[in-house]
Amino acid sequence: MLRMDKIVIVINGEAEVGKDTLCDFVISEFYAEKISSITPIVQIAKENGWDGTKDNKSRKFLSDLKRAFIDFNNLPTTYLCKEFERFLDGENDILFVHIRESDQISEFMDKIKNACACCSLLVSDRVYKKPACWGNESDDFVDSYGYDYRYQNRKPLEDAREDFLEFFQGILDDKGVCARGRVGKFE
Repeated sequence: MLRMDKIVIVINGEAEVGKDTLCDFVISEFYAEKISSITPIVQIAKENGWDGTKDNKSRKFLSDLKRAFIDFNNLPTTYLCKEFERFLDGENDILFVHIRESDQISEFMDKIKNACACCSLLVSDRVYKKPACWGNESDDFVDSYGYDYRYQNRKPLEDAREDFLEFFQGILDDKGVCARGRVGKFE
């Protein structure tokens, strides 16, 4: 049975376009949380010497390590599915899931689509975007998936909150999800 009291939004976009900030706006207004498919990979990398640097070399290392685990035992999707089950049993209504790779977005969406409302969202900070080259599979092809929604994050930070919350309310309305607000539903 499809639950309409919960929604999962797979969110993606190039590095430093404000994905986490936008998620945090929603988390401050609604019963929401965020997770990432890179979390178990980051944990393994840190346990084995990665210092948290986010330069191109580190991004490629994490992307390659993630792909190795995808090919070996599908660790990122297994992790996301466990977190999704926890979300379904928990108090939050909204789950943002950070996934970079198109094949992984498709796989995860296929696994959850019959449990609750779900959609995908690409965040960009440029209207006419030239292709960026980060030097790794995960970052270089974020635009290759057929996203349900696209948000242009071009407003100054002081204006972005209201703009994104209005955009996000449109997603909830489109999907027929009535998420509970923390201090009253955003209008």
